[in-house]
Amino acid sequence: MSTPQTPPAAAVPGDDAPTLLVKIFGKDRPGITAGLCDTLAAYDVDIVDIEQVVTRGRIVLCVLVTAPTAGDGTEGDLRATVHSWAESMRLQAEIISGRGDNRPRGTGRSHVTVLGHPLTAEAAAAVASRITGTGGNIDRIFRLAKYPVTAVEFEVSGAETEPLRTALATEAADIGVDVAVVASGLQRRAQRLVVMDVDSTLIQDEVIELFAAHAGCEAEVAEVTARAMRGELDFEQSLHARVALLKGIDESVVDKVRAEVRLTPGARTLIRTLKRLNYQVGVVSGGFTQVTDDLKERLGLDFASANTLEVVDGKLTGRVVGEVVDRAGKARLLRRFAAEAGVPLVQTVAIGDGANDLDMLNAAGLGVAFNAKPVVREAAHTAVNVPFLDTVLYLLGVTREEVEAADAHVD
Repeated sequence: MSTPQTPPAAAVPGDDAPTLLVKIFGKDRPGITAGLCDTLAAYDVDIVDIEQVVTRGRIVLCVLVTAPTAGDGTEGDLRATVHSWAESMRLQAEIISGRGDNRPRGTGRSHVTVLGHPLTAEAAAAVASRITGTGGNIDRIFRLAKYPVTAVEFEVSGAETEPLRTALATEAADIGVDVAVVASGLQRRAQRLVVMDVDSTLIQDEVIELFAAHAGCEAEVAEVTARAMRGELDFEQSLHARVALLKGIDESVVDKVRAEVRLTPGARTLIRTLKRLNYQVGVVSGGFTQVTDDLKERLGLDFASANTLEVVDGKLTGRVVGEVVDRAGKARLLRRFAAEAGVPLVQTVAIGDGANDLDMLNAAGLGVAFNAKPVVREAAHTAVNVPFLDTVLYLLGVTREEVEAADAHVD
């Protein structure tokens, strides 16, 4: 029985080995890449690198090949043949002599995602300039989405992630775009856990205000909320004060509030896509389990935790039972969910809008401030300031085309 032969390793040219960069550009149509490679094959050259991009029907195809060796024809023959083929295809060709492979990429590699609504040339120039100013080099750029926002991703090398994130956060605030910076590496593609706040993040409403509307105490609840925002009450104090105003409401109001809850645009798309990617998804809320448990069931969430309104004899007592989910509690729950999911914290994503989300956002591998107050935007890793929750997918490298392709396939 013959022994299977191991194929020889591909030859990698040394720094001084002659190579040719063959560039083809023009109107795209099927067969261009195959035609060029077939043309080059006549000279027995090896492909060292190849990249292609098509924008509005125009192709740019670059192939880096080893130079022809003796007996395979001369470089001049190759040039003439490629130009003749390109002319026959109504394309343009450029061939550049050089030596070796591509220049090694610098240490420190990151993915920089930019969201604009719209994305202006001025904003793109400012982001690119700031990347250069940090010592980074833009290796590749491609579009993730064209609607509901324009999202593009820059692959950057030569700058460490944290300094780059800090520099671009400042720039983003000045030019009115959202910028997220995450480190390159396998962990970006690994299974993750995404944990969201509920009120004004997963949903458009503040649940306690919905309850207050049925109790006729909206103004009183709003005043307590305002006191908390002024720093006169901490979250737990304000929670107890507001819940006390709900005393005596019939338990049937819970079903009415559930029916009134409005999901944030893009929420279903975000969760559906994350689940298809085998992500685990959870929510933590300073609101109430009477609503979050329903959301967990409706949306197929893996985790949910919130405060629980006490009900006795079919009436709300004006108290909550169990441990209060506050700012510190949300961070603890993120860690607990991650442990239960078997996901390291560095591979978690947290999304929230309020100051009580800050500990959770900072504990996560990526903290996203969603339409948040300025203090939250400044403290989070990145901010999204458009009203579409599914734009978070772009920060994870998921394209709009991939989302739509998955939606077109019936599970």
